[in-house]
Amino acid sequence: MLLKTLQKIGLNEKEAKVYLASLELGETNIQRISKKSGVKRTTVYDILESLKKRGLISTFKKNKKIFYYAESPKSLDKDLDEKKELLKQAMSELMSISNLIDKKPKIRYFEHVEGIKEVYLDTLNYPEQEMVSWIAEEAFYNFDVDFLNSYYHPKRLKKKIWTREIASDDPETQKYKRDDEKSLRNTKLLSAEDFPLDVSINLYGKNKIGIMSFDEEIGIIIESEKIYVTLKSMFEFAWGKL
Repeated sequence: MLLKTLQKIGLNEKEAKVYLASLELGETNIQRISKKSGVKRTTVYDILESLKKRGLISTFKKNKKIFYYAESPKSLDKDLDEKKELLKQAMSELMSISNLIDKKPKIRYFEHVEGIKEVYLDTLNYPEQEMVSWIAEEAFYNFDVDFLNSYYHPKRLKKKIWTREIASDDPETQKYKRDDEKSLRNTKLLSAEDFPLDVSINLYGKNKIGIMSFDEEIGIIIESEKIYVTLKSMFEFAWGKL
């Protein structure tokens, strides 16, 4: 119990064992501390030096030999107080770093076909919302179409996620567009020759961007309200022109 308590307040397992052994033995030498704590003698020396710097162990010489003894357990209070003071002094700087991190976009990166599926699946976490997308030709030719038709789209329909999509104009996307009404979808086609779409991009959840490169087998999810709003504006501009 004491061992675990000491670990919770900042000592590692070996430091706690050495400190407890020293406390029980009183004035003693390294050999006895090693035997009592069950920690190797070579390791005990380094641990004692570390505890000494923290004010938990002291030494004295007797007959040219070095002896060790544990300081009062009240020294642990002092050690904790010093740590609290150091943390207090560093807190403002730590918070400023944390705020900078919070402002950065959160990015998750996925690889291979299964990774791209994770990007698709994340969109299902936002039911009864609209999603807008640019759809690459490769989604129809270089991906697991069975996953899309048998799993993803049925799940999307069940969750009532409506989509507006801009897709490259080719025979497959023309056939895809014919099913719009029963698929909670509105698709507009874009000249594949003049405006090729090599990746699919989903905008969803009011701050998420899912990017899928099927040939490269790369998927990315970005969480950023600023990037989302900018890309949504670009989508709406393109949508209005088609």
